[in-house]
Amino acid sequence: MPLIEIALLFLAGFASGAINAVAGGGTFVSFGALVLLGVPPISANATSSVAQLPGYFTSTLPYLKDIRTMWRGLLVLAAISVVGSLLGALLLLWLDNEQFSAAVPWLLLGATGLFAAGPWLKPKPRHQDEARQGRGLAGPLMQFVTSIYGGFFGAGMGIMMLATLGLTQSGDYHRLNATKNVLANVIAVVAIVVFVSGGVVSWPGAIAMIPGVALGGYAGVWIAKRVPQVAVRVFVISVGLFLAAYYFAKG
Repeated sequence: MPLIEIALLFLAGFASGAINAVAGGGTFVSFGALVLLGVPPISANATSSVAQLPGYFTSTLPYLKDIRTMWRGLLVLAAISVVGSLLGALLLLWLDNEQFSAAVPWLLLGATGLFAAGPWLKPKPRHQDEARQGRGLAGPLMQFVTSIYGGFFGAGMGIMMLATLGLTQSGDYHRLNATKNVLANVIAVVAIVVFVSGGVVSWPGAIAMIPGVALGGYAGVWIAKRVPQVAVRVFVISVGLFLAAYYFAKG
């Protein structure tokens, strides 16, 4: 891989890590950079998933104290996430690049719309007696659908999960975010195992991006204090729309 491409992927990883730390949506940047450098879309999706994994792990660390008190309640959702992510990742590998390319612009438009609506989808605190439906079929079913999407594509998965958890689970925003982060790790790890086994990961691209993602996630804290989230959100939405238009034009 040429040095200029390594540098561009490192910068894309840095930007995606920082954006995820500030507002979410960094996958648009990492996936887009790989695609624009000529990586086939299925491989770009898989490689982006691998590159983002360190960020999923580090975003869970601040919630370890909360997770220790709620891990039993996470087991069912985690098990469902394993099955859903496995199905989504296998579905991706079942498609060829031409079929996936046809679906990508629609997936990007949907994920961009979901990201744009993110501020209105933030979950409201729910009391235990208000969330009994979460103990029924609604919570597991919604998580199953979200995990299939996460294993298949992943962009916007965190926002989707926060919205569905807010409808079916009890607790304040931080408890729901802790739950989301744990389940995102589960979904990502399962999908990555499938992608690695399927031989679709571009390891040079992943290796170039991972240090940038790690540094970007750390720098995101500094950026969050100085850059308005509105500006970051506009940038991410612009990237999503640009990529969707690129794939529509390419198709």
